[in-house]
Amino acid sequence: VESGGGPGPARRPTRLVSGAVGPVASAAPGGPMASVAGSRQPSVETLDSPTGSHVEWCKQLIAATISSQISGSMPTDSVSREYRALRDGNRLAQMEEAPLFPGESIKAIAKDVMYICPFIGAISGTLTVTDFKMYFKNVEREPHFVLDVPLGVINRVEKIGVQSHGDNSCGIEIVCKDMRNLRFAYKQEEHRLEIFQNLITRAFPLSHGLQLFAFTYKEKFPVNGWKVYDPMTEYKRQGLPNESWKISKINSMYELCDTYPAILVVPTSVKDDDLSRVAAFRAKGRVPVLSWIHPESQATITRCSQPLVGPNDKRCKEDEKYLQTIMDANAQSHKLFIFDARQNSVADANKTKGGGYESESAYPNVELIFLEIPNIHVMRESLRKLKEIVYPTIDESRWLSNVESTHWLEYIRMLLAGAVRIADKIESGKTSVVVHCSDGWDRTTQLTSLAMLMLDSYYRTIKGFQVLLEKEWMSFGHRFAMRVGHGDDDHADADRSPIFLQFVDCVWQMTKQFPAAFEFNELFLITILDHLYSCLFGTFLYNSEHSRIKEEIAARTVSLWSYINSQLDEFSNPFYVNYENHVLYPVASLSHLELWVNYYVRWNPRMRPQMPIHQNLKELLAIRTELQKRVEELQREAVTRSISSSSDRGSSPVATPVHTSV
Repeated sequence: VESGGGPGPARRPTRLVSGAVGPVASAAPGGPMASVAGSRQPSVETLDSPTGSHVEWCKQLIAATISSQISGSMPTDSVSREYRALRDGNRLAQMEEAPLFPGESIKAIAKDVMYICPFIGAISGTLTVTDFKMYFKNVEREPHFVLDVPLGVINRVEKIGVQSHGDNSCGIEIVCKDMRNLRFAYKQEEHRLEIFQNLITRAFPLSHGLQLFAFTYKEKFPVNGWKVYDPMTEYKRQGLPNESWKISKINSMYELCDTYPAILVVPTSVKDDDLSRVAAFRAKGRVPVLSWIHPESQATITRCSQPLVGPNDKRCKEDEKYLQTIMDANAQSHKLFIFDARQNSVADANKTKGGGYESESAYPNVELIFLEIPNIHVMRESLRKLKEIVYPTIDESRWLSNVESTHWLEYIRMLLAGAVRIADKIESGKTSVVVHCSDGWDRTTQLTSLAMLMLDSYYRTIKGFQVLLEKEWMSFGHRFAMRVGHGDDDHADADRSPIFLQFVDCVWQMTKQFPAAFEFNELFLITILDHLYSCLFGTFLYNSEHSRIKEEIAARTVSLWSYINSQLDEFSNPFYVNYENHVLYPVASLSHLELWVNYYVRWNPRMRPQMPIHQNLKELLAIRTELQKRVEELQREAVTRSISSSSDRGSSPVATPVHTSV
């Protein structure tokens, strides 16, 4: 099995392996995939990775695999005779049938399509395209081979024509957003051409006047994930409002800033007129607003966009006073740190275009620190290089140098290092910080959410992490639609970038360094990333809270948290210990970071762990639950005995039960 389907109406929720959710057989080495892989010669790993024209390499690959399939070891006549007999019966039709979600419908089916697997060679089967997924199945193999891919993960589709044994055959390569490419070959017949036209139309619905599948998906869950985050509840948890900070509804109609949430926390003394003037001086109107406040020192993390200083060093007295007010709200410090995520040289270049940064002469008691993190275009190129070295083949002899050459881990290090500096100023320095980049919705969001994860143990729980994402990413306007390209066929769009993926990678790095500090497991993070692309849920759709309200996302789509919170055992870490009020400082050094193989290289069966890790974790979780129950029983028994003993003696004090966490 290459990958899994999704949560269905009558299916027990099980583990997620691929770009969807739901039941899937284990494909770890030593399991079914290994036995299949061992039965054929790998068709790609004996070839060099493409260094010249990628298209030419695809043509050669498809021609070679079609040829090998036609002249394979099994007699063609017997296979076709058996296949025809089965095809005419209901049994095979049922076996090949694609499982459907509530609301999902089949758009096209084509038989005798060949999937060119880079690990086990060419496989002939039936390809089904629905309005949500592409489903390929071969029932002649044991176990059955299934490829189940949400159309949302498709980045682009390229047709390649190949000549093989006198027949005009077509090849197609599907480039995915989740670190894999899929290749198919088929005869140039009308019904087969039709299925690939359907594939393109359904993979990019917005480019063809259609809606995303999330609006059609009708699954019912016992939990409503849209109720996970309520801004008033979250600010109340942080102790807000207080004498220094108020909850403002100046943006309730999204008129102050259409990319900010309706509810903002700003200094108590700031008037709405002054706030409007500050908004006019900040890029996209994104004024400094509170993200998090320390429960003891009252030091705060505030976020915003760059000031519109321009080449003539324009000033805004309301903005200068506003930052002074933020500093004064923290009585324990007479300084304010501004962390500008950008490279200093880039910030200077932005100044010539009307942007810029705060000069320390205009903002007294302010220290400006540039974190030197490259922009979205650099990150996109880095991920492209990473994909080249992990899929489909891995050069073992140059693995470490190849990973280093992508600079991916270096950028992960820079983000973690920046977040550690912010958290340390808050926790150790008891000093308030302001964080911004250019527009305040990419690097700013990465840094504030990572720092908050380090500072606040609540965000390290399953629900708390969901709140963190809803608050810092969704409500504060990270441009998910633009950065991911949901339903859009413009794969070359310069606005696409793996900003959220980088953040989740940083979180994973923290879970590796602090394995007992997070309530959630690795599957939780991978599930979130898979549904960043899938368009099954409404959680990551659109660019802002304003857009989601306008499109009635909460009423018209299902939340990812509905699915996750309905089966928490799947996503729970059995080693979790609630380190309440503990601040985490991950080591932001390349020597302590590693490539997230279980995500980036998961499609290669030779890189999968030999032991089924997720199943082991579930078993440990069950053992932990049983032990916890036993501890509670013993505590009750001890209390009962103590009371009994006390009554016998008449005056002995009642023993206090010991609270033990297993």
